[in-house]
Amino acid sequence: MKITAFSAHKYEHKYLEEAIPEHELKLFEMRLTVDSVDLASGSDVVAIFVTDDGSRPVLERLKKMGIQLLALRSAGFNHVDLQAAQELGIKVARVPEYSPAAIAEHTVALMLALNRKLVKAHNRVRDLNFSLDGLVGFDMDGKTVGVAGTGKIGSKVAKILSGFGCRLLAYDPYENEDLKKAVDITYVDFKTLCAQSDIITLHLPLSKDSQYMINKDSLQEMKHGTMLVNTSRGALVNTREVNEALKSGQIGSFGMDVYEEEEALFFEDHSEDILQDDVIARLLTFQNVMITSHQAFLTNEALTKIATVTAYNINCWEKKQSSPNELKPG
Repeated sequence: MKITAFSAHKYEHKYLEEAIPEHELKLFEMRLTVDSVDLASGSDVVAIFVTDDGSRPVLERLKKMGIQLLALRSAGFNHVDLQAAQELGIKVARVPEYSPAAIAEHTVALMLALNRKLVKAHNRVRDLNFSLDGLVGFDMDGKTVGVAGTGKIGSKVAKILSGFGCRLLAYDPYENEDLKKAVDITYVDFKTLCAQSDIITLHLPLSKDSQYMINKDSLQEMKHGTMLVNTSRGALVNTREVNEALKSGQIGSFGMDVYEEEEALFFEDHSEDILQDDVIARLLTFQNVMITSHQAFLTNEALTKIATVTAYNINCWEKKQSSPNELKPG
């Protein structure tokens, strides 16, 4: 069987090759798009990542090639037209989770690095500047942290922050009873969470209700100087309006690992290019902003899980068995 994987970067190769040794595996670093889809010709399965294009035009081309399975190497599936896939008879399976701990730990790392100004301090010392001026942070102990979304990742974040002595607020349409038993956390509406939190961290899936939940109005409801962290989905945040809140000081610091327009920017080396994204360019001018390029998941454990579950989904399809990870529209 032939499998073509798009957006397969060097860090991922050994994990996929070890997980899928019995099949012919073609690995392409480029994204799946209408222009690159012909690279999948002759394959039985196409494996894609979150930055790939799973729209109807691409799926139609894949169908003509005889592709019957789209194996997502991600939990998110907003980039795939599931209705079109069903109509075309292409099965879609994902990796529902790989390492909640990896993303939760990266989230807290962003908080700590922003709070204690670690990048600025590191750069100073490398220049032999040992001054402490401008490096004052705050104790995490006793601060109120609002956790928006208390699924597996948000719950893990809450448990870590509980160990720091933080007061925890939560917003989620569905209260996590196990989390309430594990830590002292209070569920509130999102407006209250914004008004009372010193730090807000986002862990909700992207939906019609959650899109741009961080906007001009919700930003104004926050305490002056609030720290905001997003390691969930880029479109939860209206980044242009966050830029304005940073300029005014309404947002004290901002950490992000995801970005709404990341598919044209993240996962690639643009060091020789002129940056065309004015929103990111503006963010990079702030010393109280930390951006990582969708790397929160990037641990050995997570990459192993992604590869092994992808292999499992493919093997289920090959054996004509249903996988619990298959996706349906609606």
